[in-house]
Amino acid sequence: MRTNRPNVFAFVLIALGALILLGKLTPFLGSLFGLLIAVVMIGLGYYGIRRGNAFFGWLVLILGAIMLMSKLAWLIVPLLGIGLIVYGISTLRGRRSY
Repeated sequence: MRTNRPNVFAFVLIALGALILLGKLTPFLGSLFGLLIAVVMIGLGYYGIRRGNAFFGWLVLILGAIMLMSKLAWLIVPLLGIGLIVYGISTLRGRRSY
């Protein structure tokens, strides 16, 4: 039995394709749309997991997370370095007895 309701997933795919093309055609907004597409992929993966399609949901979610980490590497790596320095200093201070 077929229903006449609109297919939400088809509209999401069309919107995602339009965002990709818009990001490629506008050089100034390309990086912003790259972040947006990664976040949308994470959201679609979560939606797929919740709807019962676990394999493809996890696949899209992991790919979106990898894309987001690669886009935010300029922020993640320095924060990781600062965190390691702070942790090292705190362990040195913890060993001294006053």
